[in-house]
Amino acid sequence: MPSAHKGAISFGLVHIPIQLQVAVREHDLSFNQLCKKTGERIRYKKFCPSCNKEIKQDEIVKGYEYEKDKYVIISGEDLEKIQTEKDKTIQILKFVKEAEVDPIYFEKNYYAQPDKQGQKAFDLLREAMLATKKAAVARTVLGTKEALLLIRAVEDGMRVTSLYFEDEIVTAPAKTASKLAKSEVTMAKQLIDQLSGPFDIADYHDEYQERLRNLIERKIHGQEIVKVKEKQSVQAVDLMEALSQSLKQTTAGTAKVRTTRKRTGKSLS
Repeated sequence: MPSAHKGAISFGLVHIPIQLQVAVREHDLSFNQLCKKTGERIRYKKFCPSCNKEIKQDEIVKGYEYEKDKYVIISGEDLEKIQTEKDKTIQILKFVKEAEVDPIYFEKNYYAQPDKQGQKAFDLLREAMLATKKAAVARTVLGTKEALLLIRAVEDGMRVTSLYFEDEIVTAPAKTASKLAKSEVTMAKQLIDQLSGPFDIADYHDEYQERLRNLIERKIHGQEIVKVKEKQSVQAVDLMEALSQSLKQTTAGTAKVRTTRKRTGKSLS
């Protein structure tokens, strides 16, 4: 697995060489843009109006617009000059309870993989974090951006999540409160109980991507595309009726699953 970042975790005076490996891979299908008339793929050219020609990649530089149509050129060498060894280090700033960090700040996930010479110190930090039930807030520079990180210890290693800064989070909409009847709350809690169970990510998959792949296969083989049939849902007139109907549906669904699993000898747990 390619490394997304190479550096070291700084823990007091302890230096742990590590590399971050991306923990997620996406399977979404992507489409190309085609000319409706010819079916040919649309091409995009990087064009300079003054030179009146297409520009190659090695002829392009980065520029920051500080005034309208005025740019300052920033080279790779310029960026290297302002980076220090400290920037490449994942410096632990504080240990916190993981529950104190709102998931709204979570951005990207990585696996932390220690170099051979750092394995013992890595294991020591992981064990200590597990024992104290603490996560670490750290900082480093990833690419050209300073990153705030949350380091979490797990049984098989350490996971690192980059965090958004506070000023990157949009303020939540103004809170509104409704007057709720006790009976409505009771029935809503019953519905939650009916739909509750242990979380297992393996229970879920991308159903839309499956239908999309099936559509593409059928189109490739010249087969007709049939519209997906859906059950018509009747909208309840009021909230209590909606809750009542939902409870009946989930109760019936649970009973059907129990009967099916009883026949196959499978447990609900």
